[in-house]
Amino acid sequence: MAFFPRFCSGSVLCRRFFALIFALLLPSVPGRAAEERFAFERAEMGVPFRITLYAPDEATALAAAEAAFARVAQVNAILTDYDSDSELSRLSESSGKGQAVPVSEDLWRVLETAQRMAERSGGAFDVTVGPLVNLWRMARHKQVLPSPERLAEGLGRVGYASMHLNPAARTVELAKVRMRLDVGGIAKGYAVEEALKILTARGFAKAMVMGGGDMMLGEAPPGEKGWRIEVPALDEKGAPVAQRLCLQGVAVSTSGDRYQRLEIGGKRYSHVVDPRTGLGLTDHSLVTVVARHGMEAETLSKIVSVLGAGKGLPLVEETPGASAHVVRAPEGRVEEHFSARWGQESR
Repeated sequence: MAFFPRFCSGSVLCRRFFALIFALLLPSVPGRAAEERFAFERAEMGVPFRITLYAPDEATALAAAEAAFARVAQVNAILTDYDSDSELSRLSESSGKGQAVPVSEDLWRVLETAQRMAERSGGAFDVTVGPLVNLWRMARHKQVLPSPERLAEGLGRVGYASMHLNPAARTVELAKVRMRLDVGGIAKGYAVEEALKILTARGFAKAMVMGGGDMMLGEAPPGEKGWRIEVPALDEKGAPVAQRLCLQGVAVSTSGDRYQRLEIGGKRYSHVVDPRTGLGLTDHSLVTVVARHGMEAETLSKIVSVLGAGKGLPLVEETPGASAHVVRAPEGRVEEHFSARWGQESR
């Protein structure tokens, strides 16, 4: 996946970075001497993270960016399922043992939001999906679909109703044996928002953080109404052209199968797995959600991907400040759907 930032000062800079295509247009305004634009990039959470901010000098900007990157690294150390010693992995190891495990504030905030979104979506979003995600990781590696037997076994270990949260004690119990949590559909949304909080606390509210298909936009760049982004087009013949929006103070998340997928026997399976069936999505889609918060945007983009526009967009409409754009091409037939608020901020 890739983002292509474009800086509107008479030239175009197109450099591949990130896991999904966006275009960031940053106009140059004459007479703007007090603040300069600085951009820093680093690999975090398995994808390139990019921080763009306006500051009076490079040393000040770098110090703020380093603090924001450190916060992302801290979040990743807690939430990764690739490290057997992470807090998330240790919580998974407690499954089926009848233990209510105290968790950190970061892990609690992520799991509490995840559980709320699981309940809202009837399980279309579910962070207990880990056993199924592992099967599809193996499938992509071996280029062989998971067997029905293994899918059935994995489904038996999945279920948000078996994750019990106790707000008073801030504890989590995983009731089923061999449950495995995977917060890949919410963690980057949390990380980009936390990174922007660090920048804002240091006085750099005119900033943007991007990680994979997720971004958090702060206040608009100097002299502008917002950050100008381009929602990518689906890689399908006849798909609608890319759309441009001008936004500030919101999160944006895009989910799709353009880059992360498995193709076997001419069929395309997305890396997004339906927790209710255990199957990778096959409708060839691209879903972009704008919301007030990073976790909200990321989880809604996954929910709409799984449920489809008919059932997913009503959940977006019920979420204050949220909007969505959906392009699908099931069997090559291109469809485009919008929520009612989509594009209201565009310029």
